[in-house]
Amino acid sequence: MNGMMDAIVKPAAGPGLELRKVPIPEAGPGEVLIKVHKTAICGTDVHIYNWDPWAAQHITHPPMTIGHEYVGEIAGLGAGVTGLHVGQRVSGEGHITCHHCRNCHNGNIQWCKDTIGVGVDRDGAFAEYICIPETNVILIDEELPEDVVSFFDAFGNATHTALMWDLVGEDVLITGAGPIGIIAAGICKFAGARRVVITDVNDYRLELARKMNVDAAVNTAKEDLREVMQEQKLVEGFDVGLEMSGNGAAFRQMCQVMRNGGKISLLGLGNKPIELDMNEIICKGLTLQGIYGRKMDNWHKMSYMVQGGLDLTPVITHRFHYTEFEKGFAAMNSGKSGKVVLNWV
Repeated sequence: MNGMMDAIVKPAAGPGLELRKVPIPEAGPGEVLIKVHKTAICGTDVHIYNWDPWAAQHITHPPMTIGHEYVGEIAGLGAGVTGLHVGQRVSGEGHITCHHCRNCHNGNIQWCKDTIGVGVDRDGAFAEYICIPETNVILIDEELPEDVVSFFDAFGNATHTALMWDLVGEDVLITGAGPIGIIAAGICKFAGARRVVITDVNDYRLELARKMNVDAAVNTAKEDLREVMQEQKLVEGFDVGLEMSGNGAAFRQMCQVMRNGGKISLLGLGNKPIELDMNEIICKGLTLQGIYGRKMDNWHKMSYMVQGGLDLTPVITHRFHYTEFEKGFAAMNSGKSGKVVLNWV
């Protein structure tokens, strides 16, 4: 397919993005061309928009199209692609891996040492078309709402983080009520957790979390978490912790209120190193698990959870046409948003 398309581009090092005309990518051997229907703005995209230290370190070859959360339909197939056809509804795994390292051979592609990030290391999905390897294409059931599927990439992070541990009958603490933390809260309730408590200092996002039926949404700048624990009848502490904030104070508080033998998933990336009390972690026998990306099976679990009744629509707070992307990033930067969806059709 020849011609030009609209794309949201990081034009050069520095704040901001531009809507530009760029060539429609061509599907090479083993690749699939996707017509984008909807995209969602991720925290990573906000880092790139604002051009913070993370973005300056990782976006090394502008100009480039950003974005990695999307849903669309197959528009073209490269040579050698089998089992797919034009018109199928799809999304795509945002981490392109080598398929040759030890972790890839073990099925743990999320730990591939040579991962290439869509919208970070190569052109992304904030465009009318995107091209990805066929091995990254995820077929999407037609009955699933596209607004929700548009952020399955983020949903996958939450799924990986939450389902790392057995949740049935467990008490869960989530630190950080950003969109992924809120989604994780819904997953925990859906998966059978007894109590789900989420903390933050942003009242807007805590109110969003309440719409996902958490048992308590706690502003730790105003409320005493231990008092809430007593109200929720948590005697020994939390069984499972999901750290989504990257904030040192939040993580230290999590370690303090975990029961002995508790398990913690770590997803939130910090802007600076975090000081920890190793004696507390060791003597309490806490298990810490770093989380990066998604397991491929998470994509299937996500579809099945939505089909089984997990409602993520409360997480969506804003919808814009892609030509109004500046409004979307303003909403994200305001701290008063959940997921922001951009429409491309």
